[in-house]
Amino acid sequence: MDFRGKKYERGSNWSDPEVVELLQLWADESVQLELESCLRNQHVFNRIAEVLRQKGIHRTGDQCREKIKKMKLEYRRIKDNSKAPRGGRTWKFYEVMDRVLASRPPALAYGALSGTMMAQQVLQGTMVETYHHQFASSALPFGPSPHPELMEIKCFSEPSMANSSRIQNVVPRPGFSALHRLRKKRRGQWVKDPLDELLLKTLTSQRAMEERFLQMEERRFQRDVEVEERRMQLEQRRFEQEREHEFRMFSVFAQMLSILKQNHNGSSSSAVMPRGLDFNQALSEVIGMGGGRGGDPQGARARPLSQGRVDMQGFCSPRDFQKSPYLSARGNLTNLFHGSTEEGYKAYHADKYDEDKNPNGIINFGTSENKLCFDLMSKRLSQADMNLMEPPLLQYPDWKGHMFLREEVAQFLTYYCKAHAPLKAENVIVLNGCGSLFSALATVLCDPGEAVLIATPFYSGITQSIFLYGNVKLVYAYLDSKITGTSTRPFQLTVDKLEKALQDARAEGISVRAFILLNPQNPLGDIYSLSELQDYLEFAKRHELHVIVDEIYMLSVFDESATFHSVLGMDSFSAHDTNCHLHPSTYRLPDPQRTHVMWGITKDFAVSGIRFGTLYTENQDVANAVASLCYFHGVCGPVQHKVAQLLRDRDWINEVYLRANRARLKAAHTYVTDELKTLGVPFLNRNAGFFVWIDFRKYLRTGTFEEEMLLWRRFLDNKVLLSCGKAFECSEPGWFRIIFADKTHRLQLGMQRIRKVLEEREQELLAEEEQQPCQSDQDGKADSTDEVIFVSRHQEPSSAGSSNLGDLIGLLQQQMRSSDWLQKNTAEQFAQEKPEIYDVFSKLVGKQ
Repeated sequence: MDFRGKKYERGSNWSDPEVVELLQLWADESVQLELESCLRNQHVFNRIAEVLRQKGIHRTGDQCREKIKKMKLEYRRIKDNSKAPRGGRTWKFYEVMDRVLASRPPALAYGALSGTMMAQQVLQGTMVETYHHQFASSALPFGPSPHPELMEIKCFSEPSMANSSRIQNVVPRPGFSALHRLRKKRRGQWVKDPLDELLLKTLTSQRAMEERFLQMEERRFQRDVEVEERRMQLEQRRFEQEREHEFRMFSVFAQMLSILKQNHNGSSSSAVMPRGLDFNQALSEVIGMGGGRGGDPQGARARPLSQGRVDMQGFCSPRDFQKSPYLSARGNLTNLFHGSTEEGYKAYHADKYDEDKNPNGIINFGTSENKLCFDLMSKRLSQADMNLMEPPLLQYPDWKGHMFLREEVAQFLTYYCKAHAPLKAENVIVLNGCGSLFSALATVLCDPGEAVLIATPFYSGITQSIFLYGNVKLVYAYLDSKITGTSTRPFQLTVDKLEKALQDARAEGISVRAFILLNPQNPLGDIYSLSELQDYLEFAKRHELHVIVDEIYMLSVFDESATFHSVLGMDSFSAHDTNCHLHPSTYRLPDPQRTHVMWGITKDFAVSGIRFGTLYTENQDVANAVASLCYFHGVCGPVQHKVAQLLRDRDWINEVYLRANRARLKAAHTYVTDELKTLGVPFLNRNAGFFVWIDFRKYLRTGTFEEEMLLWRRFLDNKVLLSCGKAFECSEPGWFRIIFADKTHRLQLGMQRIRKVLEEREQELLAEEEQQPCQSDQDGKADSTDEVIFVSRHQEPSSAGSSNLGDLIGLLQQQMRSSDWLQKNTAEQFAQEKPEIYDVFSKLVGKQ
């Protein structure tokens, strides 16, 4: 029971053990000094009461003070009335009280001129020296040493003036000495003196300032300690990275010397394949699927990479699979169309994490959902203007959507996409999600067996959307982490890569009808500039390709340094408007009739459970064809009303939602990326979407997709769901996507589980290296640049030793440029320490 806050409880009885504990604390030298040095001593007794409560004695500070007060009165009564040496001193606590009170200096008599003297002595430091002295909560000794230089400024009255007057008016008990009554009378007179009140205020202010100063000093000291610890950790981390960086550079240098030696001995044809790449296994993984293509490995090695990928998307043919007697061939194919994404999603829903009900459940870092703004959206969607139920909302609408909603969508996209002229409502089509839009567009733009071009890695749901209904294939333009040619960043999409993929597909007889462009890109997080968009759209126009632009993350750019550019913001859809005056530098849309833009509220407004997507296209043939399929993918009337009300509330979106959403996304992204930096894991540092593209290749010993899948399952076994690169058709095993748009406690727990898996895997790799000589150079830890935290060790096989040597030299130069190693290791210093190696390196640089 907590006694704090109660006033006087004089009727409380004290047992002898409780009195002993009280006296033991009160008799301490530091306590006595503090009681003597302050006018208001209630805080001292409150601390005594706290210590007693820790010992199981529940008393308030008022009760402790009253008990001490009564015992002092009893002690003085016995001492004054007992003249004989031992007469009357039978009270059991007399000796303890006598040791304390008899050793204290006499109280200072207060006269007409004593007020100034007392204030002088107090302000000279007697009281300040012991003001903040704290007493321990453990047992304290009885025998304090006397301090004659300290005067007694004691007040046995209550803290308030009313209580002081009340005690003063009490009739003195028989036996009280005249001196005691005189001191009480003088004390009452002293309290009323204005000088005493000024002294009291001065001491109180001084005490408050000193306490505040001590608190600030303590916080400053703690902050300095934390800063120093952090500095030491960063220094240690920097030192380790420098050592690893040097090791990587000299490893590459050693490979260069080995190749030179082989060339000198006439053995250039035996160039070593890059370590960590099982080329046979990678090609068989690309071509075969579940044993359906387990033929000749030589034939597999000779087949083009693009053809293998297209076959895998087309599943070769339905007869390759064992049919169910209850399903058609197409039904069997649909039934078998699932991968790690679907498997992990089902496992998550079977064992979902809940902080209270299932704390050991699976934490979902694999599904791209924004879980940071449920509070804002639930509050807005439950307001009165959202709850409308009229007959038109309960009837069949125009298949393109209710006109009031399409008008709001057009105005919304005009504003946030920064269109040069107002977009038109008749060009807007509403469906139940962007997945349905992909499916509908693939159906109306492509015939069965035809294909759509897309850059990898990409959001895997697109594959199901366009294949399951329309039997439309995907042709991949492979992006990789290696920075070569015109690339300036990892996984950069260039027109050259699109051209190569398109030409390879047409050479194999595949008809490509469209090109899908994700902006911002999922899972990379790239935001394309206007010039890049112009290049991609010009490429599509040259080859008469429809362009499906998915901008579903356009409002989820959470860093002010990044700017999103929508295709709808280009001079395109309103170029025929004679009232639209454009700046000469405005980018123009090359082919408006073949450009179709998608957006939805699922991601940007954190409502993945509300299936709503919208398409904007000027091509009325495409619009009407898609609208016919809206019969199967329509949005119910009440939801259309809610979405219209949401999009109409521009003030709430700008001032409340977007501001909070971007701040929360940035904080969550910062936390996850800081954890990855601590782990030394490379990743792409982008500022859009809910995801981070992570490089776990150093945790794969052989660098295969089978090993990537094992690592994915290991994460799942440790109750954290990620998305592996295979699900996004990434060409390099070992890349994973993590979703960071989640609450802090789930992020912390999920990152702890990820750390555990990676540390265990690292120990296993070290143990394997000790048992068997290492045959592959694993990727190093991350180096930092302004845009990307990344180390690229990916190398392609080559048949000639000279090109392999060129790759190694380029890699060595890249490693040197990515750190300050050259500033710390000058050429002059290296030439003096190792002149032989320096001469060889100089010749190599001259050849390069």
